[in-house]
Amino acid sequence: MTHDYDVVVVGAGHNGLVTAAYLARAGRRTLLIEARAIVGGTAASESFGGGVVNVCNCDHLTFRTTPVADELDLAAHGLRYIDLEPAQVNRAWTGGPAWRSYHDVERTVDELTVRYPAEVDGYRRFLAAARPAAQLILEAANEPPSMIGLTRLGLRRRLAGVPTVLRWSRRSAADVMRSYFRHDALLGPAMVTGPFVWGVSPEAEGSGLGALGYAMRHVGRLGRPIGGSGALTEALRDAFEAAGGDLVLGATVTAIRSAEGRVRGVTLVDGTEIDAPVVVSACDPRRTFVEWLDHAPSAAARMVRRWRDTQPEDGYESKIDAILSEAPRLRDHDHDLGATLTIAPSLADMDGAAGLLSSGGVLERPAMLINVPSVLDPTVAPAGRHVFSLEVLLTPYRHDWSSSREPERWLDLVAELCEPGFQQSIVEHRVMTPDVYERDFHLPRGHATSFRGGPLAAFRTKESELTRYETAVPGVYLTGAATFPGAGIWGASGRNCATVVLSHTD
Repeated sequence: MTHDYDVVVVGAGHNGLVTAAYLARAGRRTLLIEARAIVGGTAASESFGGGVVNVCNCDHLTFRTTPVADELDLAAHGLRYIDLEPAQVNRAWTGGPAWRSYHDVERTVDELTVRYPAEVDGYRRFLAAARPAAQLILEAANEPPSMIGLTRLGLRRRLAGVPTVLRWSRRSAADVMRSYFRHDALLGPAMVTGPFVWGVSPEAEGSGLGALGYAMRHVGRLGRPIGGSGALTEALRDAFEAAGGDLVLGATVTAIRSAEGRVRGVTLVDGTEIDAPVVVSACDPRRTFVEWLDHAPSAAARMVRRWRDTQPEDGYESKIDAILSEAPRLRDHDHDLGATLTIAPSLADMDGAAGLLSSGGVLERPAMLINVPSVLDPTVAPAGRHVFSLEVLLTPYRHDWSSSREPERWLDLVAELCEPGFQQSIVEHRVMTPDVYERDFHLPRGHATSFRGGPLAAFRTKESELTRYETAVPGVYLTGAATFPGAGIWGASGRNCATVVLSHTD
């Protein structure tokens, strides 16, 4: 292995892969280092029970609104998507029929006309405000945030979406939703895929942009890579290596070396020193600055101190994957669970669940996202069987998972929703709780730090390294979910970081 590179990227999650692929394509001698045996992080897929399961419940939407797939020609590296229609199926634990949302607005309105006719007017009013804002945010995410860039974008769009972004960013997401809808079946599912998936109560002030979920599905097309979410990260890996990049798996970084006021490279756990004038961390920022950064220059002292004083947040997501002998059938709906079924608690219960994070409590009926990916993509399942996915929120890190019956209770709840035989159809299953994400995915306290709040937050944060990608240590850059625009399978952070690195090293 060469010990001298132009750039070292630490962490091969999807943003690290995107950054590395762009840098290698631009002619930079780039080394990508990953501690696990496979690339992709929580965007990856893994083999289980003879099938392929996703590490997270990864329906891809925001990634498909970026130019990454086209610019890196990921189709040539094997990436193919299945468009999800319906995009999502929604229901509430408190009752009422399930309803389908589609990419097409009128098809969704037709569904609501049958299921919730009193909510149709509110849905149209909601989209009139929300769609321009969603389009603005998705477009703004595709370049490093700057006031000039955001102003130009607003003028180019004739300020479409700007008033909504300004108003909603000051409100709670729950307050926004209550101004359009009344029934829990409309209120709740949007919050599950909005602030709740960030671990935030929908009643939290400033969470209002988390109410854009329904609109996002009408702006972007929800889809899944054929072969599982990991087909995306494998395509990114292939694009990176085809551009001449080097990848090292199973290698743990123990230090980011700096001297004479700038970065010099990294050191691996086996003592190997790799020299590079640029290091990009696609890992947790606190670990980057507090645990790894060695001999930080004096100009970085305030930044390092700030991160040292920042306490790691607790994780709150869990997932069950199972191999089934047959596909489950819902009792009161003809949905085949190909698209994700989102089951939401009431807004009050979600607010209460956020309050339980510190004590480790779990709602009796937590938020659930359920799908059977093999219904639409048989390639992920063993012959004659199906793959089942259940994601559950909020499931606190501080819960005693070693002796908990919670995961089995979640399967009991799913069984109540299905025709008889669901439990008997489970051939084998695995459980991923926050302690497992900490142990197996190097996520401190099982939590993937994520940037929250949209483009306006990019100008309000004191942590400029999360929005500019460059840090107070010359030559050290950040990417990943902790940086703008945030969590989910997006990839914009990786592309933006590469843009900044290239602009500084041309």
